[in-house]
This record gives sequence, C-alpha cells and structure tokens, in this order.
Amino acid sequence: MYYLSTCIYTCLLDNTVLLKREDTQPVFSFKIRGAYNKMASLPPKSLERGVVACSAGNHAQGVALSARKLDCRAVICMPLATPSIKVNAVRSHGGNGGNVEVRLVGDNYDEAAHEAKRLEREEGLAMIHPFDDELVIAGQGTIAIEILKKCVSQPVDAIFVCCGGGGMLAGIAAYVKHVRPSVRVYGVEAADAAGMTASLVAGKVVTLPSVGLFADGAAVKTIGTETFRLCRKYVDGMVTVDTDQICNAIKLAYNDARVILEPAGALAVAGLKKYVEENNVSGSTFVAITSGANMDFNRLRVVSERADDSERTLMVTIPETPGTFRVMYAKIWPRNVTEFTYRFNTEREATVLVSFQPLPHVENDFARVMEDFRAENFPCTDLSNNELAKTHIRHLAGGRSNAPHERLFRFHFPESPGALQRFLDALDMKWNISLFHYRNYGDDFGRVLVGIQQNKGLECEGMNIFLKELGYKYIEETDNPAYSKFLR
Repeated sequence: MYYLSTCIYTCLLDNTVLLKREDTQPVFSFKIRGAYNKMASLPPKSLERGVVACSAGNHAQGVALSARKLDCRAVICMPLATPSIKVNAVRSHGGNGGNVEVRLVGDNYDEAAHEAKRLEREEGLAMIHPFDDELVIAGQGTIAIEILKKCVSQPVDAIFVCCGGGGMLAGIAAYVKHVRPSVRVYGVEAADAAGMTASLVAGKVVTLPSVGLFADGAAVKTIGTETFRLCRKYVDGMVTVDTDQICNAIKLAYNDARVILEPAGALAVAGLKKYVEENNVSGSTFVAITSGANMDFNRLRVVSERADDSERTLMVTIPETPGTFRVMYAKIWPRNVTEFTYRFNTEREATVLVSFQPLPHVENDFARVMEDFRAENFPCTDLSNNELAKTHIRHLAGGRSNAPHERLFRFHFPESPGALQRFLDALDMKWNISLFHYRNYGDDFGRVLVGIQQNKGLECEGMNIFLKELGYKYIEETDNPAYSKFLR
C-alpha cells in the first residue's frame, strides 16, 4: 500500500488532512493500477498477441511497466512532439527485454490515437484505454480500498480526487459509496479543463472545444462514457481550481513532504484547500490523493512565480521628482518586496509596478499600504488578481523612454532582509533614477537594473566617483544593444 500520512495542512486549515501518496508508485503516479488490472485480466491468447496504448504521459509508463511484469508485448503510440524525457521514461519502464515499443506518430494526440486504433484493428492488439474501461476504473478504485482500510478507526468526512477522464474518480466513488456511503467524494478539475463538471451540469458527456495544458495529466477534451455514468451516480460534487491555486498546492506539498507534485498530481490538494476556505469548514478529516509527480522541470519556473498566494501587486502613480521613489518604498518597508519595476515616462508623473508580501500577522495589512499611498497622493490600483498583469505586463512594464543623459547599470548585492532598502538609501539624492527593475528570485544575490540620469552640470567623472563610492558591484550596460533597441 502506498501510504497515507497526516500533513501540515492540518495546522493550516484547522482540519485533519491526510495525503494518499500515489506519487510514490514505481511510475510516480496512480496510472499503474488501472493499466495492470486491465492487462492482467486479459485472456492468455490476447496477452500473447500484445497490447497497444496511446499516451504521452503517465498512462504510457503504467502500460510499459505492466508489460514488463507480465512479459507481454506493448506498443505505445506517442505524438512526435512528445518530450524526450517522457519517451525515455516509457522505454526505461519497459526494461531491456524488448517488450515495449514506442512509436512516435503524428503531430498531436488524435493522430497518435488513430495509429493505436489501426494497430488494434490490423494486428489484433488489445487496446488499453487510459480511463474509459471497467477494468481500468476498477484498478484505479483500489485506492479507495486502501484508504478505508487504513481509516477504520478514524472517520473520514470526504475524499478529494483529481479528475481528467474520470477513471480514478469513478472507481473511488463507486467503491466508497458501496462500502462507506457516509464518506463524501469530490472530484477536482483544472478550471480550463473541466470536462466532468461541464458534463454533469449538462446531464450528458460534452466535448470541450479546447483545454488548458498546465495540468496536462488531467487535460481531457472528452471524458469517458462509463466514467460519466459512475460519477453522475456516486460523486458528491466537483471543485475547479485555477493555475495559481494549483501552483500553491504544489508549494504546500513540497513544504510538507518534500515532494514536487506535477500540476495534475496536486489538483486534489488544491481542491481540498479551496473547499475548506469557501465553506469555512473546521474539525473534519479529509483525504487528498496526490496522484502524480512526473513534473516537467521547465514548469518549475511558472510554479515558483505563481505559487505564493501571499504576494500582492500594485500599480502606483507617483510624481516624477527626485526622492519620490524612495518615499514610495518607505511606505512599503518593512514588508518583503518581491518585485519593483519603474520607467521614466513623462516629466510630471511615473507609474510603478510593485509586488510585496503583506505582514502575515497584521490584519488588513495590504489595505493599510494602499491607504498610506493614497494619503501621500499616490494613486494605486490592486493588480493581484489581474491575469494580464501577472502573466505579461509585469515582464513588459517600462519600455522605451526619452530620458536625457541616461546611463544604465546592473548592480549585485547580497540578498537579505532589508538589502533593497539599504541599496536605495545608498543612492545619492542628486542623481535622478529613470529606470529601476528588481525581482526577488530567492537567489543569494539581489540583481537590480538601474537607469541614472547624469546631471548636465556634472561631468561624467563625477558619476564614476559616485559609483565607486557606492560600494556595490556593478556593470555598465549603456552601450548594450539590447538596451538601445528595447529601452531607449
């Protein structure tokens, strides 16, 4: 059995929260259960001919390992664009016996699936569907057996289950409602791939026009016919979560268990957290199934950017006068500033994009900061939940400027609490800052890009002396072509 553990959310959410760690399976996901159950149930002659499956993810690895254990042939059809790390993982689970053949076919999943169906039809290979098969559903449902056996002496109020095509959700719900019907079962979907939610609302299986791919392990346009029938009958409700909530769940799981869940693998945790917060539930016992940990390494950048639900973002307008920049920062201090972006625009006013973490133990601290800005006649707008700002504008803020006599520098300083404040204090008031960009990436060194206007009455040598006395490592980028083409 893959263990059930009490986690840190118990303290955070005022409920007992248990994690069913399916990410600790040999293929790092629950998919091995359904694939093996289906393949082990095939007639000997069918198994001798072999099996075929279409998948670019966890199901493919489950079929490959099952073929190795059952010593049968398996052909896995994957799109041509499948990352090599996933192709190699499937091959490695198949072992060195030559049981598993990976065929890279077509530009997308549908074309790869067409090849799998051709092999089923022409070579007599048994199709191993990722979710819409009774034996696959039953295999995924064995998770529920383990949960209820483990919790005989501990009542469980609800189980939260990731839902893509619905195989795991259908299997768990069907078993739970027959054995312990008082336990509620909730499915959790990504908001941009909520096929089961849409189908249950419509009362029939619907095909989504498109699906988001952040939680790609649960991104299914059309759920299964059998999974829909079972979920409609046994599931108590559905919860949808957005990308930020998924990222936050990945962070919570890492803080608790030092495991990096893939986005689909963290869906149940995200849904549980949302359910508890929206319904103000306390004193209950919940189970969340961490269904997979096959994380694409490149996704970690997105996760780290969007996981921190304590970060708040403001757009602030300040007068374009020397020293105002530091006055604005003083209104935020001692809160941890995570991003600061400013570019000279007009001679009258400037717009600053700033992100920071409100003080955690001060009630309505974010609102207090906004009040302080407005009291200083610094108009501000909350962009914390603005998708455009978080995804694009924060990376594009600034642009070209006609700031005269501008020189550009990159500064490095040891990152520590208050380091940015000390850096700003060190800047001489006689120099006007025309560009400023800082982003805290958790590095050991802070990196700041600063544009400084050289006063007409002061020679270049005067600024060079100032920079030397400043005491920070710097590189001048005034002649950098990237600066001249994009910022000047």
